[in-house]
Amino acid sequence: MNKTLRISFALKNTYRVNSILYALKQIPLLKKILPSSLYQVRGFKILANVLSVIWEVICVFLGKFLYFLLMIVLASTLYKTESSEGLFLHLLVLLTMLGSFVNTYMFDPTRDKFYALMSLNMNAREYTLVNYGYAIIKVLVGFTLFGIIFGLGAGLPLWQCILIPFFVAGIKITVAVTSLWKYERTGEATNENLLGKFQWIAIVLFLAAAYGLPALGILIPKFVCGVIMTVCVITGLFSVRKILRFSYYREVYRQILSETITIRQNAQDAVKEQSFKKISTDVTIQSKRKGFEYLNELFIKRHRKILWKSVKKIAAISAALFVVSLGLLWYFPEAKAEVNDLLLNAFPMTLFFMYAINRGTRFTSVLFINCDHSLLTYSFYKKPGYILQLFQIRLREIIKVNLLPAAVISAGLALLLFVSGGTEKPVIYVVMIASVLCQSIFFSVHYLTIYYLLQPYNEGTEIKSGMYQIITFVTYGVCYSVMQMKTPTLYFCLITIVFSVLYCIVASILVYKLAAKTFKIRT
Repeated sequence: MNKTLRISFALKNTYRVNSILYALKQIPLLKKILPSSLYQVRGFKILANVLSVIWEVICVFLGKFLYFLLMIVLASTLYKTESSEGLFLHLLVLLTMLGSFVNTYMFDPTRDKFYALMSLNMNAREYTLVNYGYAIIKVLVGFTLFGIIFGLGAGLPLWQCILIPFFVAGIKITVAVTSLWKYERTGEATNENLLGKFQWIAIVLFLAAAYGLPALGILIPKFVCGVIMTVCVITGLFSVRKILRFSYYREVYRQILSETITIRQNAQDAVKEQSFKKISTDVTIQSKRKGFEYLNELFIKRHRKILWKSVKKIAAISAALFVVSLGLLWYFPEAKAEVNDLLLNAFPMTLFFMYAINRGTRFTSVLFINCDHSLLTYSFYKKPGYILQLFQIRLREIIKVNLLPAAVISAGLALLLFVSGGTEKPVIYVVMIASVLCQSIFFSVHYLTIYYLLQPYNEGTEIKSGMYQIITFVTYGVCYSVMQMKTPTLYFCLITIVFSVLYCIVASILVYKLAAKTFKIRT
């Protein structure tokens, strides 16, 4: 068992360390500095191991902290109740029951399980007991700390706070054992990544009970919550014996791991097949242009359904929403002042909306799957002059695609401002329309630029660039943060217009200088 423990943790840590080192190699500024033999350098391995340990500690505590903070404590502030401890227990019990079958920690088909059981042929029973035991220990440690902190803050007695981690562990163990019994009866293994219709129904019911009943003034009595928690602890203790004696762990994992591999492959094939189905096979499609313009025009014509269908829907829905909004303002004129103030002082929220509707990532994925995936094998395709020329052609096309909903939204916002009371500065109407259009252009340029500079896809069309994912996440974070700002519309619009113009210039320079080295298929 000790040997299995060491090998299991070494395997998981090696996979995590290699992932960290690979991610570091994807950062453009570090790529030139870091040696090609990075995986053999002891210093970097030590650094990656330290980061791996830090991440493990974060996994023990961060998820539990956010669970209590967001799902229970902050949610509690939405209700008016005299019994804060009763509401705390109500949410805790129902959400924990929900989480018990969504994530038992035993039937999650992770990559390290595949390597250990399918590649290294480790003892399945020992491997499962070691890893599941470690997962339960993490549950006990994390929930003990935050159960006491948040439980005492809600007014629970100390004994009940201490009971929380054992309740969480107990119900997870109990549900895991029911899945083991199910396999013995039916031969069907439970895959946590593939929830059935009954499980989805149960999720909806538990969420409705957790957050809906308090809105009606109904809470599970504190005594009943205490009984449920105690019963789960007892059933969990009795269930441990079954987990220790179960004899078919290898068969269970072989089934769910094979199932997961098949599903992933089928999903990739389905995406490609669906993409190909939307490509026009009309042999009469032609172009009178030459060079890259010829290539681009044929591409756009053949992929018109993929590129334009969604933006036309967005534009139509946006137009309908503005019509409804104008109707509501006519029917409820007392709301005009509030809407006018919102448009004149909270305009930064449009940045997040334009981020959400922009089709930049979809455009670049279609480009790679149906065009660059093949053409990147030719050397002429990666010459700086040609790259910049094709980049500018594609940028023109993606801007045209994204400008359709942007034009509808910008015109709708200006019309709403006029109908809700207008403004003493007519220039605001102009900059408001120009700002929304520039935001659309910015996101078009942004996604095409990071596609050329980081080219995140490998031969199997999977995203393999950690830096690409970091930038897309940061983009989301910045847009969400800007949405919270309260800035006069005139100033914000001028800033976005200037920034968008400068960004386009800088992006073109970077693509010309760097894309010849970065625009390639990842390995």
